[in-house]
Amino acid sequence: MKTMILMAATLVLAAPLAIAGGPDDDTLTINDDIEIVTKTDAPAHLDGLDTIYSGWHFRDDGTQEMEMDDFDNPGMIFVDMARDTWATPEGAAGKSCADCHNDPESMAGVRAVYPKWSEEAGEVRTLQMQVNACRTERMGAEPWKYDAGAAINMEALLASVSRGMPVDVAIDGPAGETWARGKELYYTRYGLLELSCANCHEQNFGNYIRADHLSQGQINAFPAYRLKNAKLNGVQGRFKGCIRDTRAETFSPGSPEFVALELYVASRGNGLSVEGPSVRN
Repeated sequence: MKTMILMAATLVLAAPLAIAGGPDDDTLTINDDIEIVTKTDAPAHLDGLDTIYSGWHFRDDGTQEMEMDDFDNPGMIFVDMARDTWATPEGAAGKSCADCHNDPESMAGVRAVYPKWSEEAGEVRTLQMQVNACRTERMGAEPWKYDAGAAINMEALLASVSRGMPVDVAIDGPAGETWARGKELYYTRYGLLELSCANCHEQNFGNYIRADHLSQGQINAFPAYRLKNAKLNGVQGRFKGCIRDTRAETFSPGSPEFVALELYVASRGNGLSVEGPSVRN
């Protein structure tokens, strides 16, 4: 049975090569104003690729166009919801995000550098982890569930005010150990299908797996509104879905494993623009 499953996995990846189509050459400008770098030289620490591409290049024209105007981008509905949350006092301290940070636009550039090492906490934190730390430590409010509801909406808001800025995730210093763990996870084969992240997104990007055009798995455009499930999707929720599809027991959003993997995968996109909330299949 295991041999049959491995043969099937090999066919799934190999058969589409005959109808492979690489990334298109289109350019992305949002609202006729925000120029997005969707193609650039791979960062120096990345061995497996020479050029990196946003997942936008691997979507059809109709999906691409939805992201080019905020009026057409369904993900912006959740950004508007987060703006309301930003100004709403919560918790024992009776504070809102705006009380400390003023308008959301004051957070421009924040999304571009996360995940990052927190000296105060002594750990690598994702953006959602940092938001929850603000809620519990400064507002006296309950933490939000990871990659769901208000948390993913707020991340989309923080991404939206950083659109066009280059991803610049630090991987040196105290973050290095977590980054190395994330790299190990990226190249580890999981599940009955024995597939790693790299098998699809490094070795076979541009090819088709079933009816889907494989991208490089870059996460500069997250959170992403997926037409498939009609909601915003977070990075770690997507990781969970990918590992589950290998027929493996998966990690949970917010786990140390996924924090490490997010840091590593984010660093693979250094130089691309922050793009979220994006629109994907």
